Amino acid sequence: MVAPLIVVSDLEKTYTTKGRALVKALGGISLSIEPGEFITIVGQSGCGKTTLLKILAGLLARSAGSVTLRGEPVNGPRRDIGVVFQDPVLLPWRTVLDNVMLPIQVLGLDRRHYRTIAVELLRLVGLVGFEDKYPQELSGGMRQRVAIARALVHEPSLLLMDEPFGALDAMTREFMNLELLRIWQQAKKTVVFITHSIPEAVFLADRVVVMSARPGRIVEIVHVDLPRPRDLDMMASDAFGVYTRKIRHLFDAKGWLD
Repeated sequence: MVAPLIVVSDLEKTYTTKGRALVKALGGISLSIEPGEFITIVGQSGCGKTTLLKILAGLLARSAGSVTLRGEPVNGPRRDIGVVFQDPVLLPWRTVLDNVMLPIQVLGLDRRHYRTIAVELLRLVGLVGFEDKYPQELSGGMRQRVAIARALVHEPSLLLMDEPFGALDAMTREFMNLELLRIWQQAKKTVVFITHSIPEAVFLADRVVVMSARPGRIVEIVHVDLPRPRDLDMMASDAFGVYTRKIRHLFDAKGWLD
């Protein structure tokens, strides 16, 4: 049996407001993720999805519980974790290639070696010929592809994605979902992907983690037994509808759906 890549045990997070009130964001999250899995997390606004992702990334301290990656505690940012946020946060004065190379500069890694990897990643995300362009010359979807390449350039084991396509129009978002699956299958990374969209969660995932309203808890983990590779026609299938209805009913039953 393959050991889990990530183990989250009894994870809790409580914030203190400016008025010194305590707000519990996460209430006892436990989850194991296998190497190479694509996990999506779905829940309403304010349920703690982003808080959970930031703790997994080592960007936010937990209040209780534990998070381990390959058996080692995650207590701060790590080189073997890549993160993509909704806003790609590209530096406007740097070219596409130089934006992708930013983690290499920050981590002090060998520039010549990783430049080859960066160029290959730009090929993987479909941006050959755009290496010398600047962010303002790219569409929204292209900027997110640059962000994905940047998150992968230092060869992390885990890719964390916080609603990376939430600001895109519907057609671009569908196309980027297909592209992400292609990249995931080729790069063979473990992905944790946060979304508000139930269809997007089902389309991408091996398992969908359904979270409750705050304090965020795992209501159910839905295993998605749909064949891969997946195409957009699958979203019109009866089998796909069974999964989306099941997850929607979980929200409807508690009044959690926005």
